Amino acid sequence: MSLDQLIPWKWGKNGESLSRDTGNPFGEFQKEMNRLFDNFSENMFSLSPMKWNMPEISATYPKMDVSETDKEFKITAELPGMDEKDIDVSVSNEVLTIKGEKKAEKEEKKPNYYRMERSYGTFQRSIPLPSEVEKDQVQASFKKGVLSIVIPKSEKAVKETKKIEIKSDD
Repeated sequence: MSLDQLIPWKWGKNGESLSRDTGNPFGEFQKEMNRLFDNFSENMFSLSPMKWNMPEISATYPKMDVSETDKEFKITAELPGMDEKDIDVSVSNEVLTIKGEKKAEKEEKKPNYYRMERSYGTFQRSIPLPSEVEKDQVQASFKKGVLSIVIPKSEKAVKETKKIEIKSDD
């Protein structure tokens, strides 16, 4: 048995690249498994873990910005194509939760052609808030696909904030 029979790949022209040997069923099986794993790793790990390349998740998982001032938290979430009736916002135990369901239907009719696409997906994002908040004074607004939430901090949390002076060793 020669070394060529043991190695499941062969060198390409001028030694430039590898090409799989397609002469036996085990080589074909190995080629297909490698292709599946390569596609899986490209789709899953080239993006952040929360944005895997799955249409039902990536299409509905909202992008969010969270900022904090001395007196409040401000959160904005991009929810294009959604209505405020499809969104639920709640604050419990210093955790903000945004839930929603996105429904989209697209129908196209032409002579001798009909296409109907439906897309449904739910999402939920929970954001822990690092201090006590005034749950009764939370304000949320929705305009042009952007959800804006303002959460005032409790007076206790505002009073406990202490500015620390930084000194230089010059």
